[in-house]
Amino acid sequence: MPTNGPDDPEIGGVAPPLVTPFDDDGDVDHDALRELVAHLEDVETVADAASVPVLAGTGSPGLRETERATAAAAEAGADAALVVTPFYYNHDQATFEAYYRELADQAPVPVYLYSVPAYTDAALTAATVGRLADHPGIAGIKDSAGDVGKLVRTVERTADAEFNVLVGSASVLAQALDAGAVGGIMALANLVPGELSAVADEHASDPATARERNEALVQLNHAITSRFGVPGLKWAMRQRGLPAGHPRAPFTEPDAEATATIEELLDRVH
Repeated sequence: MPTNGPDDPEIGGVAPPLVTPFDDDGDVDHDALRELVAHLEDVETVADAASVPVLAGTGSPGLRETERATAAAAEAGADAALVVTPFYYNHDQATFEAYYRELADQAPVPVYLYSVPAYTDAALTAATVGRLADHPGIAGIKDSAGDVGKLVRTVERTADAEFNVLVGSASVLAQALDAGAVGGIMALANLVPGELSAVADEHASDPATARERNEALVQLNHAITSRFGVPGLKWAMRQRGLPAGHPRAPFTEPDAEATATIEELLDRVH
């Protein structure tokens, strides 16, 4: 079991959960994946190409599957495992806590909790995260709930532990940094990493300006996440010359209205 300490990978600042580029047949385009240093579903390709820490998404509804995926990710070179709350079935907080503790007891790399209630219909409470933060194999959380008040409580509950709080929504990056988060893993960082890095960099010396910069990105972030989703994000990336590939079924390409909206929002940012 790894323990949190000075040898752990440095996780913070702005990072993308990079998209997986698929070709026209729906297969992974490994050349494009290397170019993007891409999505963690194909950990070995990413780990070979990356010069920054790689968090591999290894969460499944069952513990046994998550343990196998975490071991495989570590073998492929991942630096840590990003583990979503068990989904599909309903579980209480005690079950979540036991699940993460048992996983972290034997995981070969540090475990990051991942709370994304919009897609799992389940959220880790600040109290649960606070208790888990004391486990030596649990290094942090990616909180994609978009609830700044809850994020504040999570930071407070984990303040005495070696524990990184990361936000998952670019719309609240500056507010999350205000609350004590160390950075974010955000879909929008695939598209405008420089603008998001500017928010993070500016925050240390001028939080008000950082919040203004962040506010200018909110509509674009909404468009390429909850409104038009992965197809919208991939389309926007392709328009900017990035090898994002195409969405895989059951997703479809965005329609003309969607692409016009995204293009207009991109023009406002660039």
